[in-house]
Amino acid sequence: MTALPDCARRLHRGHFAFMRALVQGIDAGEAWDRYLNVEGDRGDARRVRSAIAWMRSAFAAAARREQRPGTARLVLLDAQRWPDTGSAPAPPSLEEFALASGMDGFSEAEQLERYAEIHGDGGTRLSRRARMIERQLQALQWLENLAAQEPLAGDSVHAWFDPRLAARLQRADLPTLHALIQRINGVGARWWTCVVGVGPVKAMRIVQWLQTHEGSIGHAVGDHALVLRSHLSRSDLDAVTPPATALLPLEKLQVPQALDGSNGRYRSPRDRNLLRADNDHRAIEAFLSTKADTQATQRAYRREAERLLLWCVLERGMALSSLSVEDADAYMRFLADPPSSWCGPRHRQRWSPLWRPLEGPLSAVGRAQALTILRSLFGFLMKQGYLVGNPFAAVVPPRAPLRPLGSGRTLTKAQWKHVLAVINRASTPAQQLRGRAVRWLYATGLRRAELIAARCGHLKRVEFMDGDGRPTVGWMLEVVGKGGRFREVPVPVDLVRELADALGTAGRTPSVDGASNADVPVLARPGGPGREPIGYSSNWLYQAAKTVFEDAARTLEGEASSRLLQASTHWLRHSHGSHALNPDHHGAEVPIEIVRRNLGHSSIGTTSGYITSEREAQLRAMSKLWQHNAV
Repeated sequence: MTALPDCARRLHRGHFAFMRALVQGIDAGEAWDRYLNVEGDRGDARRVRSAIAWMRSAFAAAARREQRPGTARLVLLDAQRWPDTGSAPAPPSLEEFALASGMDGFSEAEQLERYAEIHGDGGTRLSRRARMIERQLQALQWLENLAAQEPLAGDSVHAWFDPRLAARLQRADLPTLHALIQRINGVGARWWTCVVGVGPVKAMRIVQWLQTHEGSIGHAVGDHALVLRSHLSRSDLDAVTPPATALLPLEKLQVPQALDGSNGRYRSPRDRNLLRADNDHRAIEAFLSTKADTQATQRAYRREAERLLLWCVLERGMALSSLSVEDADAYMRFLADPPSSWCGPRHRQRWSPLWRPLEGPLSAVGRAQALTILRSLFGFLMKQGYLVGNPFAAVVPPRAPLRPLGSGRTLTKAQWKHVLAVINRASTPAQQLRGRAVRWLYATGLRRAELIAARCGHLKRVEFMDGDGRPTVGWMLEVVGKGGRFREVPVPVDLVRELADALGTAGRTPSVDGASNADVPVLARPGGPGREPIGYSSNWLYQAAKTVFEDAARTLEGEASSRLLQASTHWLRHSHGSHALNPDHHGAEVPIEIVRRNLGHSSIGTTSGYITSEREAQLRAMSKLWQHNAV
């Protein structure tokens, strides 16, 4: 038999089981649900008819390749429409016969053999339709043994799924069954949110199909991917990826003894080491413990130390404590052009098999920051007597071009209005809470950690005169930000009112300044009477914003959709600063000093980086000049 091209649709045993059921008169919808529901909804009659036509055509083509034109014509016929003539009543279907004769537990071949003995060769004359059914069943059995294939990991999704579904998976960068299973295991139960046109029901059917064929594919959908993340424990997630000497997070990386730095080339004499650490991994942990003032700071330092240790072990084959100046310089060049195997989306969590240490090549700014942190790491190890020198001290920092603050990571005003429209259409409590979190981030310009730390008791009611000289009430949020600096940030009255309503719904005092609510997080699980609300984590806030952006991206196309899929919580902070300082013709410009205080910048020069002339404003202004000077 001639091999099919990799992109051509293939026949699996479910196709033959479905057609046998159809030949025997079983309802097409029931058979569809049992064997082919991954193809789509049974209610889509056009799709069902199209699939049946394709299967008959594929069966006939397989028969022709085997020089069996009669069989090809036979499988194209609809036996249920064949005239039911003949002297004998129509015999039962194979399924009815198996149930009546007690053979429902036997193989189909055995059932067919017994069926032929009684209704075929036993002397009873079959009706014309019955004879046609029997011949088609025999033909399908012969064709199944010949043409049915088992899915393999490297097969294209186009080989096994409906063309429309396969195209959607392809656009989501899921070209093969292996890539699909990797994505499911790497993201979890909500893997489908990044595939436009695939919802929870269709996603469940895809997973069930993959489970049915996991034996031939050779890869299984993990148990953790069948349960919502909120229902999984930390130990459940930790078990997804076992420790190994591989591209894994610091806590999962197993460093071979020969490379662990126990005998690093530039280790200080043991009697001068003030650390209890006896290898590089533990020395890094000691360094990170000194950076625990904020989660964001510790994450930044862990990220750079982790990348360097992985590079030393997996790429350089040496201990971190054996790095020379030349090695340090080579590492900085590596960051500018890492291999694709090191790169992946930023939002992949550390438990995920899809986690990678880099998103892609680091910019000059990113490399300069990495160099600063690595100098700090090795400086610490020197001061504690763990190392004799700092190889990164001699590396020349990359030159970074000065660009507007948040350049490339800011939503346009039109994009923000679209996100806001999606938030306003939220119907479930979970969607509404995610939308409220995004609105808090945009309206206040708070960092993620600052919003997570905010409590109702930090909100202060303030009476002031509005622009028309009328007394009114506003709210300020007390924030302790980077470097322990205190500031007050204005909060929209609507957000405070929504928070008060949420407190009342949870059975608490419906007022943010109520004494009993002082320690309640601004973003919290509702709790209820007799139960204390539980604050969300920084990671929840990040994922909540990503989910909102993904929902908004679904209704856009092209670059606008791609931009929203890239957006994260920090984009909202940049957007706050940029939109405040660069209003459109409907808005009011906010004084730069107020924006500086809102964002907690120590210097007004930092805030001024948000002042940009948008392209339209630039073109309008320059067009006037060109017209005036007749360019």
